[in-house]
Amino acid sequence: MAGTESGPRTDPARRSARADAPDAALGVTAETSGTSPSAAGRASAHPAAEGRGPAPELGRRALLTGGALGAGLSAVLGAGGALGFGAARTATAPVPGAAAAAETEPSLGPGGGLPGFGGESLPCHGPHQAGVITAPAAHVRYAAYRLRPDADAEALRRMFRVLTGDVEGLTSGEAPLADPEPELAARPARLTVTVGVGPELVDRAGAARPGWLAPLPRFDRDRLNGDFDGGDLLLAIEADDPLPISHAARMLERDLASFVEPLWRQRGFRRARGSEGDGTTMRNLMGQVDGTVNPSSSEDGFDGLVWLGREAGWLAGGTALVLRRIRMELDTWDMVDRPGREQTIGRRLSDGAPLTAPPAPPLGDGGERTPADFDAKDARGLSVIPVAAHIRRAHSSDPSERIFRRASNYDDGHEAGLLFACYQRDPLAQFVPIQRRLDEADLLNEWVTHVGSAVFAILPGFRPGETLGAPLFD
Repeated sequence: MAGTESGPRTDPARRSARADAPDAALGVTAETSGTSPSAAGRASAHPAAEGRGPAPELGRRALLTGGALGAGLSAVLGAGGALGFGAARTATAPVPGAAAAAETEPSLGPGGGLPGFGGESLPCHGPHQAGVITAPAAHVRYAAYRLRPDADAEALRRMFRVLTGDVEGLTSGEAPLADPEPELAARPARLTVTVGVGPELVDRAGAARPGWLAPLPRFDRDRLNGDFDGGDLLLAIEADDPLPISHAARMLERDLASFVEPLWRQRGFRRARGSEGDGTTMRNLMGQVDGTVNPSSSEDGFDGLVWLGREAGWLAGGTALVLRRIRMELDTWDMVDRPGREQTIGRRLSDGAPLTAPPAPPLGDGGERTPADFDAKDARGLSVIPVAAHIRRAHSSDPSERIFRRASNYDDGHEAGLLFACYQRDPLAQFVPIQRRLDEADLLNEWVTHVGSAVFAILPGFRPGETLGAPLFD
């Protein structure tokens, strides 16, 4: 019966054989995402895998003297927000989709080794869960749940055994034993299921709760209404095809129904896999390249920013996720001219380079990752990058404040914007200082509104024969 299984629900022999497959490249680079192979990624691939008072006012004159604003911007200046921007296509870009393909194994679906798009699976085993530093997929579905009143620690143990079998089966393409439509699981298209937990679940499991696992401090410009806030359990389901996402979500929700009830769901998207060269930073719905200054999993110090160590106890190998739903006011943004948009962000629309970068050459890298020169002045002595430009407000001289972002766009027909997801060791020390600066004075806040906020502890990874979430109960 669903919700009562006592162990993983896939064939251990097949699972063990799959765990012996050779390692593959894994990594993401991305103000804060694109993708590239990395040493850290290869090490974490498979079998070893992967109430504050009022904000201070900033006068109109102070904003204007930070740099000359476009005519379309002069009547609409604001303060606060949280997006990141940057990216350019290069003339020597590798084969599109190569980095994503390098991470995969053939699906274990009917017949195995299914040819063509969608027949690839991503290993789910390792010290870290898949879906954090793996190459971002084209589609994502975040689903949060509330625990049922009778879900005690023993019930949660059973729930995680069910989850383990489902994750192993769905991501491999083999399908869990209780899947009534295994054909829908056969082409996983790089499906990942990343599991996070909220404070109530940690308390019921009897584990020590980290201080950051709680709602974020209040930001003056937040307009949260509870529709997309908090949660006890999170499933982040990603794939390059929406069909396996839909099937996995239905399968998981059915099997978890004895333990949880739905709280909220959010769907996000990026460009289709292979439509742009590897390493190309995504563009958001405002047309801005979104996520340039992002730490890479291949660089020294990445683990210290993102992954929790032994001192975290049951969370060793896990990380903290902040998920913010940021509505974009696209109707009024469309009224702003191109210079005004670029002054708002501090970057060029064409290639994502900071306004202080040299002009982009006809071919090659336009300078997206050129460091911004915040001291640069124009001929009138005004700052080239305005004092309240987004990239200036987001910038920090403290390297420990960096976060690893993995954002996606959303458009549900009546509202559009950005699902801002970022990973770090401690949101209070890393995300919150950045967001406070943006909340106080950011030109972009005239056109963005934070309408959802949640914090989850992303569980450590697990190996074949282990149960996801087991350290919670040790």
